[in-house]
Amino acid sequence: MLHSKDERELVEKFIRNVTLFKGIIEKYLKQIVDDFSILHAAKNEIIIVQEDTSTDLYIILKGKVKVTLMSGEGEEYILTDLHVGDYFGEMSLIDGKPRCATVVAVENSTFAVLKRERLIEALKRDPVLALELLSTLVHKLRKATEREERFAFLDVRQRLLKLFGELIREDGKKIEDGFFKIGKRTQKELAIRIGASREATSQILRTLASEKIIMDKDTYSLIAPSVYTEDFE
Repeated sequence: MLHSKDERELVEKFIRNVTLFKGIIEKYLKQIVDDFSILHAAKNEIIIVQEDTSTDLYIILKGKVKVTLMSGEGEEYILTDLHVGDYFGEMSLIDGKPRCATVVAVENSTFAVLKRERLIEALKRDPVLALELLSTLVHKLRKATEREERFAFLDVRQRLLKLFGELIREDGKKIEDGFFKIGKRTQKELAIRIGASREATSQILRTLASEKIIMDKDTYSLIAPSVYTEDFE
């Protein structure tokens, strides 16, 4: 439960802008705000572990997380990054089954946390909320399908360019000559994100650099504007 007026105002501010709660009736919104609690996490702290049996819903109030899958050999596959205003954990919240992915704080982060039983009560009270939640789940399913299609039909270069396009949409900043500035990622992280070997990814990065499509600085990368308008994006 929220313990201060400031916490309540912070959670209410965010959930009003979260797609899941936009259609909720005002009186129910005020009730559900009080059911949240606040969680703080340090950089690299694990929030949810794959196969864990917890069922809470998390809204990111501050910071950033990555959603990953882990193989039995300890290999990591990054599904996506989530930012302020995004939420996660709704799948286990609905069906009560173990978590299907691991979520890790990429930087110091703060979350609003809602217990499963509280949201189930709200869903029973407000069918609009249930429809919004279904819409969100369908959207995630579509994204998963698009990811599988990418791996099935695109080569490593196309996958990498498509990923850069997604990173531009997430946090890119347009600068001189129309280039986009994004946070720098390691070759290992890029390879994991596109489902390719590190060697193949490294080779394509060198090619893109020679073509002036990407230019690396110490802490960020510059991406040519053509990446944002690729036909396959």
